[in-house]
Amino acid sequence: MLLKDEWREEIVENREFLHRIPELGFKEFKTSKYIFKKLKEYGYQVEKVAGTGVVGFRKGTDSSDSTIAFRADMDALALREQTGLAFSSVMENRMHACGHDGHMAILLGLARYVSELPEIGKNILLIFQPAEEGPGGAEVIVRNNLLKKYSVEAIFGLHIHPSVAEGMIAVNHGPIMAECGEINIRVKGRGGHGAMPEKGIDSIYVACQLINSYQSIISRNIEAVEGGVISVGKIAGGEARNIMAEEVCFEGTIRAYREDVYETIKRRISEINRGFELAHGVEIEEYIEDMYPAVVNDFALYNRMLEAFEEEEIEVLKPMMIAEDFSYYQKEVPGLFYILGSRNEEKGYAYPLHHCKFNFDENVLYRGVESLVRIAKMMGVAVK
Repeated sequence: MLLKDEWREEIVENREFLHRIPELGFKEFKTSKYIFKKLKEYGYQVEKVAGTGVVGFRKGTDSSDSTIAFRADMDALALREQTGLAFSSVMENRMHACGHDGHMAILLGLARYVSELPEIGKNILLIFQPAEEGPGGAEVIVRNNLLKKYSVEAIFGLHIHPSVAEGMIAVNHGPIMAECGEINIRVKGRGGHGAMPEKGIDSIYVACQLINSYQSIISRNIEAVEGGVISVGKIAGGEARNIMAEEVCFEGTIRAYREDVYETIKRRISEINRGFELAHGVEIEEYIEDMYPAVVNDFALYNRMLEAFEEEEIEVLKPMMIAEDFSYYQKEVPGLFYILGSRNEEKGYAYPLHHCKFNFDENVLYRGVESLVRIAKMMGVAVK
């Protein structure tokens, strides 16, 4: 598909404008205002959702009255940009370092394309969703019954990613991203002099053994062919080198592709904690917060996408332990989430997501719009 020059210019303009005004989750006020205005210009029925979210709807002529939805996330990261771009962030310690500016520009590109069709088949719903980075705008949108309101039949989303070569589409069926949760543990011992450890209860020693024991869950309680991760990334305790700490706190993340595996990890963490309380005489407080479900791609939609693209355009996406709240939509309707490659080392586009120098070429935007247009045609929206 060849994009008109004026479309290309507008796609880039949209991306650059949005890149300049990165905003955190549920605070995307300027971003929301811009998206709302654009969708109105394109002739869509527009409404606000989930506070700062925006949706655009166009009714088709198909007798089924079913709707195909497309989603882009809106929020940015608390990060100081160091790209040196002419359109760098003007917001202090805020940056679009995860490609969401590109996602929005791509979905606006689809909106523009569809707006110029004299008529469409199935209805189309464009979801600009806040707070993907947290605490999760998709759950709010689903809870407010947006998908049911518009009779959504299927939903699609993409993510720009530098792990895949520029222009390639990486996709697979089944679980492609993990269910995740956050663990917060407090180990309460009894302080004392480091020279007389028998007089106290060493919470640092117990916490270290506890963290090591958690890894046995992955190696001994989960089938070897199943994926699971427990990572502790933060630990704090103690006041002086020769005083046993009264308590230690540590925090981490747990992840798995299957819900039953995820629940096993949670259960075993709690059981190990209780055992350590008995074995060491400590008190262990735990708080495990469930975050996002696993992203599980629909098999039928996956097969249809393979038919819409040439074999050389597609590569098999290996499941990743990262998380995405697109999964909440997939709990309600069949959905497909895919990776849009952006890695181009010759041009310097190889920095990872969430890096202060992350960027991508304009061609990624054009390729993203093209991919969504193909899907819209495949699903019976863009029939002309």
